[in-house]
Amino acid sequence: MALGWLEHLSRGAALGFSGGSEPATTVNPVATEAMAEVGIDISGSGPRRWTDSDLHEADVVITMGCGDSCPFVPGKRYEDWPVEDPAGQPLERVRAIRDDIKERVESLLRSLDVPIA
Repeated sequence: MALGWLEHLSRGAALGFSGGSEPATTVNPVATEAMAEVGIDISGSGPRRWTDSDLHEADVVITMGCGDSCPFVPGKRYEDWPVEDPAGQPLERVRAIRDDIKERVESLLRSLDVPIA
């Protein structure tokens, strides 16, 4: 959802990678439905593990509660977003998670001086 918001809100002015330390095998269909409600299609996305290349290319690494398994590259800007996991949550709860993530992405883009759509 965060990458969907980043791409949508930045209109291509920011490039993002999405990955995880222990990614799921498929995109959460309820998250896909919640994002579709706001006109963002994440159905073509696929969970994947972070790569060293992703981390070295990033200006900012956003983690979402991965604890000790979070990736770390010295000299990178890190932010941990304590976002509730949408897995197994009903659509109503995933909508709230979606909206929380949107606010966090908007704040990140403002901090990077990226114009927001």
